[in-house]
Amino acid sequence: MTDKSIIIVGAGMGGLAAGIYGQANGYQTQIFEMHTVPGGQVASWQRKGYTFDGCIHHLFGCGPNSKLHGLWTELGAMPRPLAPTWDCVSVVSPEGRVFHDYYDLERLTAHLQELSPADSAVIKDYVNGVRLFSRTDLWGELMLGSLGGKLGLLPGLVPGFKWFKPSMRQFAGRFSDPFLQRAFPLLEYSFPDAPFFLHLVKHAYACRGDIAWPVGGSLQFARSIEQRYRDLGGEIHYKQRVDRIIVENGRAVGVQLTDGSIHRADVVISNADGRRTIMNMLDGRYADARIRGYCADPPDETHWAVHVFLGVNRDLFREPSALLMLLDEPVTLAGHATDHLEMQMYGMDPSLAPAGKGVIKVELVSTYSYWKALYSNRSRYEEEKQRVAETVIGLLERQFPGLKSQVETVDVPTLLTWERYMGGTHGFACGPKKDADIVGTLLGRDQLSTLPGLDGFYFAGNWATSGGGAMFINALSGRTTIRAICKKDNRRFVPPTWTQCP
Repeated sequence: MTDKSIIIVGAGMGGLAAGIYGQANGYQTQIFEMHTVPGGQVASWQRKGYTFDGCIHHLFGCGPNSKLHGLWTELGAMPRPLAPTWDCVSVVSPEGRVFHDYYDLERLTAHLQELSPADSAVIKDYVNGVRLFSRTDLWGELMLGSLGGKLGLLPGLVPGFKWFKPSMRQFAGRFSDPFLQRAFPLLEYSFPDAPFFLHLVKHAYACRGDIAWPVGGSLQFARSIEQRYRDLGGEIHYKQRVDRIIVENGRAVGVQLTDGSIHRADVVISNADGRRTIMNMLDGRYADARIRGYCADPPDETHWAVHVFLGVNRDLFREPSALLMLLDEPVTLAGHATDHLEMQMYGMDPSLAPAGKGVIKVELVSTYSYWKALYSNRSRYEEEKQRVAETVIGLLERQFPGLKSQVETVDVPTLLTWERYMGGTHGFACGPKKDADIVGTLLGRDQLSTLPGLDGFYFAGNWATSGGGAMFINALSGRTTIRAICKKDNRRFVPPTWTQCP
């Protein structure tokens, strides 16, 4: 047992991971979490017998041959029951044409050829791009591989360098078929300007059998990691909000809670919202110009801002896990005009709904300012959520006749909901104001892991990365933070093993 202690603020992915790796390396850790459950953004909740999942889309690390699987195994999240999905996303046109982005490449090729024989060359290029990236465990090697492993990626990736430049929109422009031209820019979570290679890599991991759905959803996933942490001797204190990080002689030495109690430790790690950590818990004392730039409010741009969850008396087992429904004309939802709806359907996991029933989640873009303004008048805020839900249900009725009468429960969380849930700023869009850089994060570049002039303090989670909030990247950040602490203490970093658990 070490005499060195660590306090972690927040039980999100980064905080839980930091706790697990800290315990495994001889530190005595404890986590203070303002909510009643672990996971942070990795969240799901129940309404009238239905489980609504607010986080997981495509879970990387499900296949045993991936180093990402090794990360989840160290954290106690694997092995676990998994439900396979058969396509990345499906797209349906207003006329009823359907494109399934099948994971099976032979099936995908035949399907695309049937949809648009004239686009054979583009189809071949697309499938060959997926096949190329499927030969390597790209994210796993960059995250957890040796230097030799990283260098070993280069020869196989050279032919794929051409895919690092175009966006989803630009690649879609190569199709002659109008339906595919419209569908392809939206395949990567409806972001037409997303790098095309990210979609290829995701698709490739699925071809390797490395993407699936964790049965039970996000909260059960987070609870398995919480249990791993507890098994290693860690302590979690729920309903305990940290108001202040205590600093003495330029060093973080503990935290003060809302109830006034003070808890001391040798090191403090924040997995909380960075703006609140830097500007409130630390009174802005350790923010240079660069850090203050990160803490500026993010641009008031459209991004995922509201979900419409539906618990329906309808069997969704044969429906795709993700569906893009193209509309014949734009419709205004939450102050934003859209020409499509993006949704997840969870028929592959019967544990999320009563027998024979299912859950649909529709994800909509809007702005933080739109919902913030409404929130000042709660009746207007609730009325707008109801209006959005009713409009969405009416649109879904076109694709799923009879759905309107099958809806049994509705929930509409917004960015303001997440802001209250996580105690931060701007809901789940609370990351630092800087461009996402997944590869840079995996290689350890541009990490905001410490603050200038403050010893004994580290970040974990979304603010310690530039990866855009991906779940496995946030988990990696906790590991990376403990490695840095071990290095400073001249300790050999070791990953947890099952034998360490009683």
